[in-house]
Amino acid sequence: MENRWSDKEAGSFMEKVHGQGVGADLACRLYTTRLLGADKGLVMHGGGNTSVKMRESDLFGEEQDVIYIKGSGRSMATMQVEDMPAFRLAPLQRLRRLREITDRQLLAAQQAARVDYGGPEPSVELLLHAFLPHKFIDHTHAGALLSLTNQEDGAERCRRLFGDRVGIVPYMRPGFGLAVRAMEIFEGNPQVEGLILLQHGIFTFGRTAKEAYLRMVDLVTLARQAVGEAVAASAPEPFPVAVRPPAEQGRMLRNHGDGQPVVLSPRMDGESLRWAATPELATITRQGVATPDHIIHTGFYPLVLDEADPSLSDSALRRLLADKVEEYRHDRLAWFEKHAGGGRQDLPALSPDPRVVIIPGTGIVGVGPDLKRASMRADIAVFARDIIREAGQVGAFRSISEKDAFAMETWSLEQAKLGRNQPLDFAGQVVVITGGAGAIGAATAAAFHRAGAGVAILDLDEEKAADLGRRLGGIGLGCDVTDRAAVRESLNQVVLHYGGIDVVVSNAGRARQGIIGEIATEDLRREFDINFFSHQIVAQAALEVFRRQDFGGQILFNISKQAINPGPNFGAYGLPKAATLFLMRQYAVDHSREGIRVNGVNADRIRSGLLTNEMIKNRSSARGLSEKDYMSGNLLGVEVTADDVAEAFVYLAGAEKTTGCVITVDGGNINAVLR
Repeated sequence: MENRWSDKEAGSFMEKVHGQGVGADLACRLYTTRLLGADKGLVMHGGGNTSVKMRESDLFGEEQDVIYIKGSGRSMATMQVEDMPAFRLAPLQRLRRLREITDRQLLAAQQAARVDYGGPEPSVELLLHAFLPHKFIDHTHAGALLSLTNQEDGAERCRRLFGDRVGIVPYMRPGFGLAVRAMEIFEGNPQVEGLILLQHGIFTFGRTAKEAYLRMVDLVTLARQAVGEAVAASAPEPFPVAVRPPAEQGRMLRNHGDGQPVVLSPRMDGESLRWAATPELATITRQGVATPDHIIHTGFYPLVLDEADPSLSDSALRRLLADKVEEYRHDRLAWFEKHAGGGRQDLPALSPDPRVVIIPGTGIVGVGPDLKRASMRADIAVFARDIIREAGQVGAFRSISEKDAFAMETWSLEQAKLGRNQPLDFAGQVVVITGGAGAIGAATAAAFHRAGAGVAILDLDEEKAADLGRRLGGIGLGCDVTDRAAVRESLNQVVLHYGGIDVVVSNAGRARQGIIGEIATEDLRREFDINFFSHQIVAQAALEVFRRQDFGGQILFNISKQAINPGPNFGAYGLPKAATLFLMRQYAVDHSREGIRVNGVNADRIRSGLLTNEMIKNRSSARGLSEKDYMSGNLLGVEVTADDVAEAFVYLAGAEKTTGCVITVDGGNINAVLR
């Protein structure tokens, strides 16, 4: 394990946060927490935790001992002060006098001990941190250590490797019972540098943050060296694997269980492809998770399509997947019933749907209602891949029992990590916006993002597209929408990134002024290329994707009031827009039976790259109006914005029984009314 500690960097960091009112101990705690979080082999997606015990004054000026601990789900790599809630230590330590405590009582005790009621929920390991006497405590789920502990003889392997430097704690679900048992083992040898929790992770501690951190570095390094030697001695030669063509990676898990759309996050690197082709993989992975901390995100085991030959057609693979998903759901429900016994009414309803799918030729696929959760599940599955494989080379992988797994997954404190937020309207859906870096495109992308959709920005300006995509948690690609091959490739890249596409907003366009009788034919053809034929190119490419997916889709066109109410000197723009209006209607007529809905928006006078400030100035001057009066020259007397157009696109995307429709967004322009 790389030792990332730097006295110089630590000093600079502490000086910086000290200026924000943070004391030296807490500042150093934040620094080493970030060092641990930077190592992906230690913690993932909110996993792991750290703490520091301090003496502070309360509101009355009386000193008290408090413990700052990482908030549940917060990232160690970016730890801030507000991510570490504080608790009064004495009432937590008194809990050790009890023989048992319910989850409800534990939560009440934790809340009563809070110093700041506005902070996040604490880690489920709060009690163990509180009971241990050390000032600084670190906890990680080091992959190499799990490869050693997830064995039939994991305890003995750890004793041989670490000797008396650590205490070894048998597996128990986190919480009160684990904290008490771990303390009993610690008190048997208070000189230990840390505790190894079998099939769970490792704790290290010290008088200073640096000491606790360096002990973690040292112990994890020993584990990685031991695993590395075993892997080098037994690792087979890599074998070639077949890969399904990218164009066939359709979103086949759509509506895979409860009817809700999902986003996929595939991992198609060489190791994931080899893992997916491993013989008997379904049996291997059915043994369970690499660490119980991840079960709430991935379930006890993934869905493995080991019968899927990479040469299968897309439709054949889809049928096989549908059968296997149904079989998986049946098994999960039976698993729940088996372990729930007579107490089902007191347990949360677990989703039976797969959260990770492994497909030969495709690799590891995370499944979720949005890209963030799908990606997290894929990352965890990759983490588990390495642990399970290495554990098999060290000895024989062994997870926790099904009974323990069920107890962990249904545990109320673990379920609380998932939150209780209602899904947003477009959760699980993917929206592509062309001309996405412009005013209307960016507003539309932001509106769909707020509604829960994953967004993909396509724009001629690749840098702006990529930047906006990052800011919205999606992707941005450079794309010339007049280039058929470029559009197809861009949509394929979106499919590979998200697993599929639900909505395509064909928004890209350009406005050219000029008297129609004076515009050269070549110039008019160029305007038709961008304002009409590009829409046809995008729609055809979207249709190809929708047909591969075989669950419908939507195409939304940005048309214009010019399509039915031509303005002076705007013929080169209005003519192709009029054709685009009828293109929209033709798609609705020809493709509605395929479950594809097609609608459009007619907007007017929107400040954007089409209607620039210079153009607004010229057109208002030509009409003898102020710019304000020109922009609000409608029945409502208001200026219409890009955000208003975006709302119309979102509305149409959600209007499930509407197709062939045009919505006007112009504040009321009686001359542009459809009739």
